[in-house]
Amino acid sequence: MSLPESVPALLEHDPEACLLVDADARINASNPATQRLCERLQLKSPLDLLPVNLEALVKASLRQRRTIQDVERRLGNTILLWTFIPNIGSQCVVIRGRDATATVASLDQAARSNRLYRLITENSTDLISRHAPDGRFLDASPASWRLLGYWPEELRGKRLEEIVLPDTHDSQMDAARTQLRDTGYATLTLQVLHRDGSRRWFEIASRAIRETYTGTVIEVISVSRDISARVRSEAENRRLADELAHAARLATLGELASGIAHEMNQPLATIVNYASASQRYLAQAGDNPAALGKVQDGLKRITQHANHAAEVIKRLRAFLRKGQKRSATIQLNDTVLTAIRLCQWEADKYKVGIEQRLSDHLPTLAADPVLLEQVLVNLIRNAIDANREQRPEQPSRITIATGRETSTTGEGQICIDVIDQGPGLDEDGLNQMFTPFYTRKPHGLGLGLSMSRSIIEGFGGFLDASPAAAGGLRLTCRFPDGGTPARTHHSQHHSQSQPRHHPHQPQRKRTKP
Repeated sequence: MSLPESVPALLEHDPEACLLVDADARINASNPATQRLCERLQLKSPLDLLPVNLEALVKASLRQRRTIQDVERRLGNTILLWTFIPNIGSQCVVIRGRDATATVASLDQAARSNRLYRLITENSTDLISRHAPDGRFLDASPASWRLLGYWPEELRGKRLEEIVLPDTHDSQMDAARTQLRDTGYATLTLQVLHRDGSRRWFEIASRAIRETYTGTVIEVISVSRDISARVRSEAENRRLADELAHAARLATLGELASGIAHEMNQPLATIVNYASASQRYLAQAGDNPAALGKVQDGLKRITQHANHAAEVIKRLRAFLRKGQKRSATIQLNDTVLTAIRLCQWEADKYKVGIEQRLSDHLPTLAADPVLLEQVLVNLIRNAIDANREQRPEQPSRITIATGRETSTTGEGQICIDVIDQGPGLDEDGLNQMFTPFYTRKPHGLGLGLSMSRSIIEGFGGFLDASPAAAGGLRLTCRFPDGGTPARTHHSQHHSQSQPRHHPHQPQRKRTKP
């Protein structure tokens, strides 16, 4: 049976490349589109456009009486897809092809992307999940079994609130929804309940997917990470830091043992003096009634000095206190004076005068008074050691000053300066002095200044050092100035702190350095 006359005409007007071949795969006809394709690809014969197994495809199409579709032929970067349409009566096959380069490349890219996303989601240790705007799970990655104890299909339809502990995180959830609505992104840290009943800390980052035209949030994508180990580690680090700070206080107290003995010996000796004098006056009361007035005055002074001794013990016990940080609103000058009293005996021992330049008006500060005292005691004792190194056996002076400054960014700061007359440090020493275990002392550990800086930073401040104007070193504690000025009841300006003295004894005359 011959080929209908209309077939060549159809081939002639087909915009795609078309060829007519016989049962032996010989080309009987081809249309202009085929010739244009050959010219574009710089091929000599239309046969070069066709699949290499052309003959087998033609025979299979005729024998099986079926159309064979999408047979690929790659020519450089061009991909052609051919369709073989049999005409059983004439034993010919119409071969029609199209340039599918863009389509195939797009499908390949989509397949690669799909494989990549599946690899990421199925092998990620973090939980990747999709949520409806009300928090219901739409889907989740397989990590949900390890992190939550639920398979992805078990989570679908479950509300987020069903696994989040509600007693502590309701406000966080509301804030996260508001952020998603306003900015499209939110992060939160909260506790979730594992299926086995254990509690775990999760860090969740969420991104809102919006409707194109209205901007309404229609879906939320979240990545959740189990940070329970990190939370436990941070808690353990805080505990160890508290232990280290307590050990440092014990070491400082041991080094201040002579000063403590002086602190206690002074009021006790005074009490003994007044008690002895009162006994003598009582013995004279029969002959001299006025002596009873002196006994009353002696008992009053005994009470005063006993209370002073009790205050010393209370102060030392507070300094040794162990436990969590206890932030309180403190008067800065009061804390400075307490630290000076703790170091006064050591300063007297080495002929170091302590000059106080305390500002009359300073705001209150939110800090742990014991830890701040520990920092100031450490700085004062370092200043005393520096003076001893520079001026052994000679009178010297350190200066303690409080006040306000303006930072380079224009923000107000509250400052505590401790200035010594020691040898100072070169630039390399200034850069390393806050590094843990760096010390110039023969028996030092090199932990005091690094711990002091960490404590000050914990209060939102900063501790730094600079050369003093008259030589030596200036150590400065800086805190943000955000409080209300409060006048302390202490006298704020002293040229030099004066040692306490026993009653009935002349006060020692001290020479100012």
